[in-house]
Amino acid sequence: MLDLNRDKSKKTELSVFQLLNMSVGFFGIQFGWALQMSNTSAIYEYLGASPEQIPILWLAAPLSGLIAQPIIGYMSDRTWNWLGRRRPYFLAGAILSSIALILMPNSSSLWMAAGLLWLLDTSINISMEPFRAFVADIVPEKQRTVGFAMQSLFIGLGAVVAALMPWLLDRLFDFSAQGHQTIPFPVKLSFYVGAAAFLGTVLWTVLSTPEIPPKNLKAFERRIEKTGGFSNGFKAILGLFKNMPETMKQLAGVQFFSWLGMFCMFLYFPPAVAHNIFGAARESSALYAEGIEWAGVCIAVYNAVCFLVSWPIARIANRLGCQLTHAFCLFVGGASLISLLFIDNHIWLILPMAGFGIAWASILSMPYAMLAKALPVNKMGSYMGIFNAFIVMPQICVALGLGWIMHHFLHNDSLLAVVLGGGAMIISAFWALGVNLDVAQQEDQQTFGKQLTAEV
Repeated sequence: MLDLNRDKSKKTELSVFQLLNMSVGFFGIQFGWALQMSNTSAIYEYLGASPEQIPILWLAAPLSGLIAQPIIGYMSDRTWNWLGRRRPYFLAGAILSSIALILMPNSSSLWMAAGLLWLLDTSINISMEPFRAFVADIVPEKQRTVGFAMQSLFIGLGAVVAALMPWLLDRLFDFSAQGHQTIPFPVKLSFYVGAAAFLGTVLWTVLSTPEIPPKNLKAFERRIEKTGGFSNGFKAILGLFKNMPETMKQLAGVQFFSWLGMFCMFLYFPPAVAHNIFGAARESSALYAEGIEWAGVCIAVYNAVCFLVSWPIARIANRLGCQLTHAFCLFVGGASLISLLFIDNHIWLILPMAGFGIAWASILSMPYAMLAKALPVNKMGSYMGIFNAFIVMPQICVALGLGWIMHHFLHNDSLLAVVLGGGAMIISAFWALGVNLDVAQQEDQQTFGKQLTAEV
């Protein structure tokens, strides 16, 4: 943890090995998250869900994020114990997520699967949210873009392995003796591997990367005691919402449309590949299972590209600026999703997935690199949690409204839902060009500096 009054310029520059250690936990987090994103819609369909039911069944995921992330961010700003400030939340979330990953593929009913999704997504959020603030806490400002890019690198690597896992297991081992099961055994085994990867990599970060305690622990404890209590915490979070830095307000629109597009893709890409590209008429057919597996390969491709371009994107952003870099990447991603309309051979899906991977790498790093420059040190976790609300709000909109749109306008065509997401990403690309990191940042830092002095 950092001293509340410590100058950012005094943070020690970190080696590549130190950056790797503090980010490796994101491999496991993303492994679990990618398994959830790649397989949940298919699990729902295996258990009898119709296409228009899928968005509402996913509602648990964004709602849990909307509730958990600001609370966890606020609590982690106010925590210090033998594990540190952020690490207690990494570890607690990892343990709960691992349990949920083991239970999820063993769901016996649709509503059991929906309930376990709630548990899984909440647990992932408990681990994931403090990781963003963890980088901002420890990494010097001049290394932050690289620090967040390192997270993107591990996110991409974890997602590649997770997305490929059912496809690889199905080809490496003979599961024919398992007989007929509602949820294929390779999917179940993948979730078990994910549980081990999640807990193991988070433990690596917890054990290898210490946090810096407050220089004046008694002053820190007095501030926490002075502002303690649930009602004070709730008021504090509302106050932070009201007084968001100008840069954060501008980035909120970018995040909203980016994640509107991302969630459309997450929900409907695997069924779209199975139904529209492979031509599967029924979820019980072998063709449908083949399509879902190939969708996993495609998800692995865009995450592999994310892994490969995360570092170059950070270097490009240092030259061209984060805004222009992010806008270009979002445009490429949106155009790639729209191009799926013109593909009828599953092999050609590799190309738009590569383009989408460029956008994914930028989404995972550029907004946070821009935001970290405008936030006060002692409220970093709280604001990172609130910022993630602009990820889950569009997901809630999709969960509540896309089913109706699917039924009345898109004729339950999963591919059209994915293309709609591409259009949202194009909007976010143009919005990103308007983000101002100069005057707004200076004004925000002056304002928060006065607030921090008054508090301490």
